[in-house]
Amino acid sequence: MPKSDPSLPLDDYAPVADRIELFYSKFPEGRITTKLLPRTHVEIVVKAFVYRQSGDTLPAATGLASERIGDGDVNMYACLENTETSAIGRALANLGFAASRKRPSREEMEKVARVRGSLTFRQHHEFRSHLRAHANVAEDALQLLSTAQQRGFSPQRASILTERVSHPGMSASRVRKIEASLRAWMRRHEV
Repeated sequence: MPKSDPSLPLDDYAPVADRIELFYSKFPEGRITTKLLPRTHVEIVVKAFVYRQSGDTLPAATGLASERIGDGDVNMYACLENTETSAIGRALANLGFAASRKRPSREEMEKVARVRGSLTFRQHHEFRSHLRAHANVAEDALQLLSTAQQRGFSPQRASILTERVSHPGMSASRVRKIEASLRAWMRRHEV
């Protein structure tokens, strides 16, 4: 899959490297740090912090970025690095370092091109809706599991089911079956 989409005018967007160069030319004592946030097996999230001076304790700006592992050629092999670069670009843009007339970085627009190339907007929206629905089903099951534990459900079984229900690869239909089993257990053990 190509890294860019010819329908997007990428020349209008500056690379993050240009933003970094501008930042250090204005703040030679500044610093940029990043932090890997909790991640799933398919998505990486990085937060960047930009400080104007080396001794600053609070960042002048922050930026967040997320990428899906394997989404396009770059993320197949360098997803973490790509995500970190995007987060730095967002933080620098938040501080006013765009390096072009456009606020998004070239890397961000390349991400848009990758998503357009791999999924239509509708497919992407349907996929996100599916993830939200799955998260809601899992949350309901976890709440039910907590109630069952209060009524004497085995902590060992609860731990196993919590792990299964929380796993992103678990289908919503399987989670619903677990939930139905829990409801049946609770009916048998009503107080």
